[in-house]
Amino acid sequence: MSLWRVLFGRPIPNERAEEERIGPLTGIPVLGLDALASAAYGPEAALTAMLVLGSAGPRYIGLLTGIIVALLLVVQFSYRQTIAAYPDGGGSFSVARANLGVKPALLAASALALDYVLNVAVAISAGVGALVSAVPSLFPHTLLLCLVLLGFIMVVNLRGVRTAGSAFLLPTYLFVGCLGITLLIGIWKVLTSNGSPVPVVAPPRLPESTAMASLWLLMHAFANGCTAMTGIEAVSNGVPIFREPRVRNARRTLLGIVSILVMLLCGVAWMSHAYDIGATAPGQAGYQSVLSQVVAAVTGRGVFYYVTLAAIVCVLCLSANTSFADFPRLCRALALDSNLPPAFAHVGQRLVYSTGIVTLSLLAAVLLVVFNGVTDHLIPLFAVGALSAFTLSQLGMVMHWRRMGGRGTRRFQWVNGVGAACTALALAVVATAKFEEGAWLTVVFIPLTYALLRTSRRHAERIHAATETPHPIPVQPLAAPVVVVPLRRLDRVAQKGLRLALSMSPDVYAVQVRGQPDAQEQLVQRWEWQVAAPLRKAGRPVPRLDVLVPTYRQVVDPLLGYVHKLAAEHPGRFIAVLVPELVERRWHHFIIPSHTATLLKMMLLVRGGPHIVVINTPWYLREPSSRKRRLRRGSSCGRPGSGRCSPAGGRLDSPARE
Repeated sequence: MSLWRVLFGRPIPNERAEEERIGPLTGIPVLGLDALASAAYGPEAALTAMLVLGSAGPRYIGLLTGIIVALLLVVQFSYRQTIAAYPDGGGSFSVARANLGVKPALLAASALALDYVLNVAVAISAGVGALVSAVPSLFPHTLLLCLVLLGFIMVVNLRGVRTAGSAFLLPTYLFVGCLGITLLIGIWKVLTSNGSPVPVVAPPRLPESTAMASLWLLMHAFANGCTAMTGIEAVSNGVPIFREPRVRNARRTLLGIVSILVMLLCGVAWMSHAYDIGATAPGQAGYQSVLSQVVAAVTGRGVFYYVTLAAIVCVLCLSANTSFADFPRLCRALALDSNLPPAFAHVGQRLVYSTGIVTLSLLAAVLLVVFNGVTDHLIPLFAVGALSAFTLSQLGMVMHWRRMGGRGTRRFQWVNGVGAACTALALAVVATAKFEEGAWLTVVFIPLTYALLRTSRRHAERIHAATETPHPIPVQPLAAPVVVVPLRRLDRVAQKGLRLALSMSPDVYAVQVRGQPDAQEQLVQRWEWQVAAPLRKAGRPVPRLDVLVPTYRQVVDPLLGYVHKLAAEHPGRFIAVLVPELVERRWHHFIIPSHTATLLKMMLLVRGGPHIVVINTPWYLREPSSRKRRLRRGSSCGRPGSGRCSPAGGRLDSPARE
């Protein structure tokens, strides 16, 4: 079995497409990891912003979490309407494209694409960061670990949606189960101790408060906590991957993700307040994550503690999978609307959009390399992209219900209108509070992505306008093409090319460029008895042989000049350049050999002309029955009527079968 099959699996036939669809149980790991993982860094990000408040910081986490949870519920109810209205994938781009026009749709797509790419880079960096903090000896290999993890997630997703769901099922539910048990035990301890539980392992003591909780500080903490909003869009964008009834299954998945996330956010906030747990300064000695403090305070540092932390690290590492599920579908929608090349809309062998998956991996790899695997300061960009897409999507849904009209649509307009207002307000707060910390980069990245998409769309429109024709195909008599066959030496590869050329046209030109490493073989001396004589005997036209002797030992340029000269001598006729090429079966054979044929074809395509066409003529080195054919040809030599044989033992005046 080849390495390719081992990595990516066997191709899945179209009739098995329904088997690759998923239900709510698998949909939560596939589409919800990003949202669920935000429970690990959302509350901590908010508490980090309130470090200056000291011991007073945990008092406000409940209020901020309540606002974020209310916003989550509003978005969840809004997206339930989107799922029903757009069962073929109602992401922000699709909704805005249908209801607001091209420009708002591309703006939403740009914001969402930025969010997906950042999610991959930051999630992998956070997961590897948690790992190297537990095993400091791995710190010098941070970037390499990030890239290896990125490659692993890419390969898993290239194997198919169902494979990705199965691979991430255990870590996801282990994370939810461990944190759920921790929070239940913690709630029981809080209730039985009249709100003053005794921690099993005391968290780091918070300093006394020396600052007031200003409105600006709370806005800053809220902006940090809004990172918990990322990933909610995923379900509405991925509706087509669910099995029937897909709307109901998608809604159940969305409800499951939001319910679990709300439970975790509220539980962590309650435990932080009850046990006086605050954030510790990131990157400094004695740093402990908020979740690490919560689990240690509730259950101690036993086996359960380390299992829970391992599950947290796994989910942080794998939370990038949400982007791998949705970014390719966003690219597909953009490609179908001519905003990206058509390759993004093509399904691969495993029924996934492979081009989008590979593109996302490359973009995330660039970010990881540029930031050396440490992308924490990119987190401020997270919420800006997600909230921008939320707002445009909900505005699009308001216009959708207004256009639909009828009974009951006014209620839906209010639901989506409230959602748009809430996310727009949150966007304003986040953009203002986080502007100096990096949110200003969205002013660069989102417009840049928008401009790239617009440029691609205009280019597609120009191509369509240039190639579209209302006229029927011309049917006037056409002359056979003039065929040019570049040759290095007269071997089986060249013979196949010459035979194909003679079957196409009587006007065949064989061309050799002297000065190549293997040009010592005198093709002219062998031409007469190997080509010209057999063809004359069969009553076929003999190709013209031209030998070019370049001054500077070039190969491609003299051939290009020769072809252009023929095109000028035969106006109105196609010049078909037929390139014989040896094709080897093993991929590593392509590393060392000369690629002159590939370069020639590329230059002919770029510098050819309207009447010049390029034809590949492959000759395969290892064919299943090549040994038997050689034996048959060899055994016929010397027999009466078998024809003259070459020194190697093959027949020359009868066509060799390929």
